[in-house]
Amino acid sequence: MDRFASVVASKGMKVFARIDHAAGAASVGQSLRPTELIIFGNPKGGTPLMQCAQSAGIDLPLKAMVWQDAAGQTWLGYNDPVWIAARHGAADCAVVPAMAKALSAFSSAATAP
Repeated sequence: MDRFASVVASKGMKVFARIDHAAGAASVGQSLRPTELIIFGNPKGGTPLMQCAQSAGIDLPLKAMVWQDAAGQTWLGYNDPVWIAARHGAADCAVVPAMAKALSAFSSAATAP
């Protein structure tokens, strides 16, 4: 997650929050493998999507999650902006391809060996 956060910040995105779900579980006496969520974005991308479908604001800012599975493998996942746009009836919104391309590039950079 540190690498993903660094990539996001270096591309002009604002990191709004990082949520450590495993720490939350521990705080109530439960266990959870490492699981962390990051909330990030930039009004240059989010605002045009919300202009296409204001309801998309429920899915913005963007989020990504890093977690460790039972085998010890680390994963990075996120909701694709194409899916977000389709969910809100804005599949043809002009900003969506650029958002999807950027998020894919951020993820690739963060997971590169």
